[in-house]
Amino acid sequence: MNYLVAVLSDRIQAEQAYSALEQEGLSANQVDILGKGYKSADEYGLINPNKQAIKGATRLVYWLIPFGFAAGYLFNILTGITIIPGGGFLNPIIGGFLGAASGALGAFVVGGRVGLTVGSGDALPYRNRLNAGKYLIIVKGSEELTRQATRVLRQFEPENLQGYSEPTGA
Repeated sequence: MNYLVAVLSDRIQAEQAYSALEQEGLSANQVDILGKGYKSADEYGLINPNKQAIKGATRLVYWLIPFGFAAGYLFNILTGITIIPGGGFLNPIIGGFLGAASGALGAFVVGGRVGLTVGSGDALPYRNRLNAGKYLIIVKGSEELTRQATRVLRQFEPENLQGYSEPTGA
């Protein structure tokens, strides 16, 4: 399945583009308008970058908390730092918990940032444009259909016109 996404500046332009695509023979189930008064990004199924950020952070938590605990425990043993005077065997354990807390913080900062910026692909810029009051025309279908839609949509001088190809399962 191929997708074509055009960013148009206002509702009138989006409706004119939609009508032009219908006149070219594209059916209503092949073309969608996203924007105020039409489908939202969530209704259409654009990836939510916040969910990707949470997923990235949780993936890292499983590695970094145990690693942080072990690193904090070993660091305290090797350096002999006294966290609680007279704590004895509790000092390395407290050092381990501090290391685990550092690992959790690192997971949420790094994993969340990567998930937010990389995990969402182009969905974040499209969501930002929708939030700015722009409209998206999305055409889905064969490569031939998206080429035909590209010719039609270019005459409306969209801010952005991007084609995507859904990867085939191997």
